[in-house]
Amino acid sequence: MPKSDIHFNPDITVACVIVREGRFLLVEESVRERLVLNQPAGHLEPEEGLIEAAAREALEETGWTVRPTAFIGSYLWQADGGKTYMRFAFAAEALSHDPERTLDRGIVRCVWLNPDELDAEAARLRSPLVRAAIDDYLAGQRAPLSLVKHVRG
Repeated sequence: MPKSDIHFNPDITVACVIVREGRFLLVEESVRERLVLNQPAGHLEPEEGLIEAAAREALEETGWTVRPTAFIGSYLWQADGGKTYMRFAFAAEALSHDPERTLDRGIVRCVWLNPDELDAEAARLRSPLVRAAIDDYLAGQRAPLSLVKHVRG
């Protein structure tokens, strides 16, 4: 089949880089019987804007209400097996925590890791997208949220 006849349909995901006192909020989740670390992240839902999706995913996966403050970047990655992901990463401020909130299925716990602890856990990162967004955040890469538009109607 010619390439022009193939429908390309990457998964669109969002993630939040949340930092408090020099530590990054990550989720430990069970994926194919392996415990991995990821940012609070997930798929964009129908009719949802990217910024709204990022805040929703953070709440669902961590119990933290967050406020996205900046756009860090977009990341395209093809996983083993050929699935392609398009991730939009946002810096976000942690506002409040509900420790009684039930977390999304598969989430084992939330952890706050400093950069050295994150380096020590590098083999457990769910994908290279996790480190890419954190590295860009640490490098000071931030863009105003006004660059991220949800055009309706």
